[in-house]
Amino acid sequence: MDFMQLGYSKILASIKYVYLIIFFALVSGLFYPVITHGTWDGVIIGTLILFLGLAGAVTLYKAGTADRHQKAYLIVGFSILAVATFLIYSAIGRI
Repeated sequence: MDFMQLGYSKILASIKYVYLIIFFALVSGLFYPVITHGTWDGVIIGTLILFLGLAGAVTLYKAGTADRHQKAYLIVGFSILAVATFLIYSAIGRI
């Protein structure tokens, strides 16, 4: 019984990550290159920037729930979000 639950949780975890990848690809404009016959560079860069922002948000969440190292999690989380924001503005050409 324990083996079945372990396999089931691994399947659920992998489905969760596949869902995130598909959602971020759609959010970053997956259909735009298909419609305009353009390059896929923007979609790939946008997806990676969204994952970087997700990592920052998860780190900030960890700062709120951790008993130790809250200050370090806050600094790292806000730093990652600042880098993601910088990359967003540089990707759209504002920097």
